Amino acid sequence: MNEKEKLENIYRRLYRGMIEKNRDVLYEVLGSDFVLIHMTGMRQSKEAFIQAIGDGTLNYFSAEHQKIETEIHGDTAVLIGQSIVNAAVFGGGRNTWRLQLKIKLTKNGEGWLMNEAQASVY
Repeated sequence: MNEKEKLENIYRRLYRGMIEKNRDVLYEVLGSDFVLIHMTGMRQSKEAFIQAIGDGTLNYFSAEHQKIETEIHGDTAVLIGQSIVNAAVFGGGRNTWRLQLKIKLTKNGEGWLMNEAQASVY
């Protein structure tokens, strides 16, 4: 598997972890300093994000990946993923969004980890 394929796999694993509420998968793909920047500008730490998925504040039901682009610069990368996501978040009803995540990653001895994800619609 080349580096681009590894990054795409991490993106897919992130969504699987979110949909399945699988904390182990989320801990594997998210770096210790990970922060999610929501569309509203709210910043959520790794622990707060994983807790919100676990307690149902963020409920993800499905994700159909439309486009994944990667740009690799040595041990850093930027991935822009566009997916059609069905979710119910922050007490709102279940909806489908065209969600884009711009994700910054770094590579260490064990592989790639996500450090930041910025959510928007496309």
